[in-house]
Amino acid sequence: MARTKHDTFSMLEYEKKCLEKGQKYVAGVDEVGRGPLAGPVVVASVIMPLGCEDIIQGVNDSKKVSEKNREILYGKILEKAIAYRIEWADEKVIDEINILEATKLCMQKAIDNLSVSPDTVLVDAVKLKCKYPVEPIIKGDAKSYSIACASILAKVTRDRYMIEMDGKYPEYGFASNKGYGSAKHIEALKSVGPCPLHRKSFIKNFCK
Repeated sequence: MARTKHDTFSMLEYEKKCLEKGQKYVAGVDEVGRGPLAGPVVVASVIMPLGCEDIIQGVNDSKKVSEKNREILYGKILEKAIAYRIEWADEKVIDEINILEATKLCMQKAIDNLSVSPDTVLVDAVKLKCKYPVEPIIKGDAKSYSIACASILAKVTRDRYMIEMDGKYPEYGFASNKGYGSAKHIEALKSVGPCPLHRKSFIKNFCK
């Protein structure tokens, strides 16, 4: 397989350690959307085949991949995945239990609802109580292939939703800012006020 500037094979250190222990199914878990002022937090879990011939070159932390390439990789990941699951919590849940707990809740659901039980779970930073062995990895989406695959699934899912919501609430520029606090978004909050997608606990400083 041709190597590119970013060598995806360099992201297999954690997966190789799991395989060396005799673990076959390694789940990667990541979230997208903890920081925005509007919209859901989205979590993906995915178990990928880890043979050399199965590795998808170009996979990286979703923030380091262009939107066009994320869409391409999204399709390739779904095509190759042994199992995957996407869960999300909307703004009402986030306001009710806070963003960290909402993220953890989605992660638990995404792991528990996989169609194949993982031997171990690699998760980006968050510490979870789980019936499977869990290894939290700081900046895991840039270090672990499995987590990076989950990151791309979560990012594309959330971005597509926010682009769809831009058609319903065009004042806030969701298609471009995806719910994050851009200058246009904050100005719209101050002039128009919030829409149903906004997290009330996140926008107190921008609304009267």
